[in-house]
Amino acid sequence: MGGGKAGIELENVLRTLRERGHRVTPQRRAILREALSTRGHISPGGVARAVAQRIPGVNTSTVYRTLGLLEQLGFVSHSHFEEGYEYHLAGRADHVHLVCRVCGRDQDLDEASTAPLAEVVEAHTGFIPDFTHFAVSGVCAECRPKP
Repeated sequence: MGGGKAGIELENVLRTLRERGHRVTPQRRAILREALSTRGHISPGGVARAVAQRIPGVNTSTVYRTLGLLEQLGFVSHSHFEEGYEYHLAGRADHVHLVCRVCGRDQDLDEASTAPLAEVVEAHTGFIPDFTHFAVSGVCAECRPKP
């Protein structure tokens, strides 16, 4: 397999892991392959289920540790959703999720659109927010009551 989106190749990740002294077990390789080939977001549970189909008995804690390591190394990032957090390839984190609490639809809002809100938060509190790690819950245009 060549790798995933955003130019992240499995072999580059494996090389980086080895260079930093991390073991590359068959389980870790399968987890990496699944995480790097996914389109969009994937939960640690989703990775564990997909990997378990190929390698029975993969420990869920290994999945969590491997995804955490991938994030430390800058290959993936995570976002917070009501059901927990999900990972996506690094470089694809430049958006905010808008999740309808009625129908569950997930829309993306580019990070530039949140700049005015970030400026307001910083001006009032001195805090610089990072809106790329969570989802905003609300009601989409289709589910909103019509006037």
